[in-house]
Amino acid sequence: MDNLIAVVTGANKGIGKEIARQLAGAGLTVYVGSRDAARGGRAVEEIGGDTRPLVLDVTDAPSIADAARQVGALDILVNNAGISGDGKTPEREDTDTFRRVYETNVFGVAAVTNAFLPALRQSAHPRIVNISSGTGSLTLATGPQFPHRGSFAAYRSSKAALNALTVFYAHSLADNGIKVNALAPGLRRTDLNAAAAASEGDPAEAAAGAVRLALLPDDGPSGEFFSWDGTTVPW
Repeated sequence: MDNLIAVVTGANKGIGKEIARQLAGAGLTVYVGSRDAARGGRAVEEIGGDTRPLVLDVTDAPSIADAARQVGALDILVNNAGISGDGKTPEREDTDTFRRVYETNVFGVAAVTNAFLPALRQSAHPRIVNISSGTGSLTLATGPQFPHRGSFAAYRSSKAALNALTVFYAHSLADNGIKVNALAPGLRRTDLNAAAAASEGDPAEAAAGAVRLALLPDDGPSGEFFSWDGTTVPW
């Protein structure tokens, strides 16, 4: 693992920062993606190890292209950057919020993934991990005990779309040996939204689940949806 190279988007804080910390702790070279250069630099200083700042705005095509050129060789891509919008139900949500959330959570993932695919195809052990949400599970959403009942419609539907992309990428990249999986990190103490900020959930616990998928053995699964604890989440 000392020779593996990883990129983590949205890694200057929250779960992304903990993913970068744990990958670096495992001996990897880790590019800490951040829209803001100063914040990314501070995160690299705090994490230590072989971490490197990477200015990367997943909603900006020139930024993505520049980041891909800067990184060069790559083994692991963790699509962590995401935003939640607000807690509205779909009939109360304005379309601009849907567009803004999808721009980061769906279109950004596709753009970043496609930009780094040439490098991943050259890796002996390529892995892509998409940080999704259990609230994006359509199976759970249609179950009788699901607590969220229409709230956070923009965010949750974007994660359902991300789950679909995970499956499609896993199928199309299977011949390249690229394993693509999604992670439901659970509610964590981050600034994603007010509920997350008030949570007692440890971001490092969720990060460990992402790292497990990033370091899957060559006979590991692909095109699946896992909870932070390793259990399978229904689509």
